[in-house]
Amino acid sequence: MSSKTGGRRAAQASIPLVIARAGTSRGLFLHARDLPPAGGARDRVLARLMGSPDALQIDGLGGARPITSKVAIVAPSQRDDADVDYTFAQVDIAGSGVGYDGNCGNISAGVGPFAIDEGLVPAQEGVTRVRIYNTNTAKVLVASVPVQDGRAMVEGDYEVPGVPGTGAEIGMNWAATVGAKTGRLLPTGNPTDMIALADGRRMPASLIDAANPCVWVRGADFGLNGTESARQVNADKTLLEAVRDARAAAAVLFGFADDRTVADARSPGLPMLGLVSQPTDYRTINGADVRAADMDVRVHLIFLGSLHESIAGTGSICLAAASRVQGSTVSGLTRQTGKDVIRIGHPSGVTPAQVRARAVSEPPYVHFEELGFSRTARRLMEGKAFFPVDLAGELSAVLGG
Repeated sequence: MSSKTGGRRAAQASIPLVIARAGTSRGLFLHARDLPPAGGARDRVLARLMGSPDALQIDGLGGARPITSKVAIVAPSQRDDADVDYTFAQVDIAGSGVGYDGNCGNISAGVGPFAIDEGLVPAQEGVTRVRIYNTNTAKVLVASVPVQDGRAMVEGDYEVPGVPGTGAEIGMNWAATVGAKTGRLLPTGNPTDMIALADGRRMPASLIDAANPCVWVRGADFGLNGTESARQVNADKTLLEAVRDARAAAAVLFGFADDRTVADARSPGLPMLGLVSQPTDYRTINGADVRAADMDVRVHLIFLGSLHESIAGTGSICLAAASRVQGSTVSGLTRQTGKDVIRIGHPSGVTPAQVRARAVSEPPYVHFEELGFSRTARRLMEGKAFFPVDLAGELSAVLGG
């Protein structure tokens, strides 16, 4: 980081970073060595780099949407079971806060290629296996990254709904992330709990913790049948307020908040909430028609108060796990094919998730041998990002010059 030029303070300071698209998200990828340790100084520079607080993030690198206001902080790992440590940060848009409550599955898919291309992990021709310790959840996930000529491959024939074109397939195994936040697949011990809304309605909800904690409710209990467009969902303020209330009630059951009235402040990102429906015909946000026969379950995932344009990578892992929990809201609505894959219909299309499970005799009565998905990633830019020198002075003090 440089904050002086020719003995005088420069107009701006800079920090090296990479901007990359990973799955259906885009974020800033930084080396931990270039940032101060966790705390206020680090949060302030991340928010400033993104251009927050500002609804448009016009003075920064963010894209004014949650899926483009994300950060990956990567470092060599000292653990025997991991190659790199990775911290995920969700930067507020209209506010200046930075959240570390959980992980992002899509951004995680970019960590392996970043680690290889930055020399943090030796490249193995063909496929390089990168063991990633996620500090947010204290869990290890494994990426299988295609490599050619010592660099992560970009071109390939794998298609991710919501991403134009195709790319090299990056396989992600999340089997070791069960109980990522709470330590248990079923935090309450029950496949389904009853939650009460402020208007007096009661409905079944499945609280599942795999990759990230999610609460899965039936879309029909909120008046949905699965055919609704993204525009319809986001425009229905009554629906979104009811979903907000249900998420708050689930946050209390998860133990993330003492009272539902403070759930948004105490844990704004987790749990995510998914409105689950049976397979049905619908139209994607890009106008493509999807048939019920092409999916095993349909979901509208609500993240930070609005509909996710596709499905969060961690959400797909959690949904896949929930589909194999007997008695859950998800298993009852999922077409059970007997295959080790679940096809998830979402606003951008259909995404498969791998799920290989076997029944066991003790709670939660299921053991996962594989929970995974594939994504593509592409480095968009590398270089220096600039921020005001007054913040650079604070960082220089933290970093020791």
